Amino acid sequence: MVHTYKITGMTCNSCVSKVQKTLSGIEGVEKAEVTLDPPQAEITMHHHIETKDMDSVLKKVGNYSIEEQASAIHQGNVLESTEETSKLKTYKPLIVVFLYIILGVALLQIRSGELDWMEIMNNFMGGFFLIFSFFKMLDLKNFAFTYSSYDIIAKKWLGYGYVYAFIELSFGILYILKAYPMFTYAATFVVMGISSIGVIQSVMQKRKIQCACLGAVFNLPMTTVTIIEDLLMVLMSLTMLIIMSSSL
Repeated sequence: MVHTYKITGMTCNSCVSKVQKTLSGIEGVEKAEVTLDPPQAEITMHHHIETKDMDSVLKKVGNYSIEEQASAIHQGNVLESTEETSKLKTYKPLIVVFLYIILGVALLQIRSGELDWMEIMNNFMGGFFLIFSFFKMLDLKNFAFTYSSYDIIAKKWLGYGYVYAFIELSFGILYILKAYPMFTYAATFVVMGISSIGVIQSVMQKRKIQCACLGAVFNLPMTTVTIIEDLLMVLMSLTMLIIMSSSL
């Protein structure tokens, strides 16, 4: 994946060479191309590298600093500016997916002939995880790279991005089959709770990165909508866990 960063502190071609050599020597960097006009660096990485870590390395060789561009360009993780597009258009894929899940849940309830909130939540969670894991599986490699840019576990271990897609798939199957409900609810609460941490941190830091909720197929920005989506899963799993526990 390729990221473009703004470099400050360079005044001549000697600076460009020094910055390029320093960035190229950072573990995980495959190639670094630095220019003076504009003062920027295009870095090809094997895995996500924190900007602050690269910045600390640069400061050791001179009065240089590196920061993320307003629109970072990288394969599978391209975030084009959404300022000129409406929010409705931006979130259309997510809205359509949720509407389909709700439609499926409603049809199942109509067929059953009764209003059962546990059943509704169970079917919603099952549909959610099956559909969302499907989109992640379409481009698993790029999903893993995108996820590693903000998830607290995937940042340290890229492989977790690959595993996470299968975790969601497993959750979807368990919810639909209603198998091991206590384990499923508890595991969902833990996994989605941990996932929410990285999302909340990214939104609080106002990082302009791609949300990996629908994999790398759609170019969705990381916003409070993503926080709501994750926390909704946390809240629903906790509610189901409490209800199930009280009935035992």
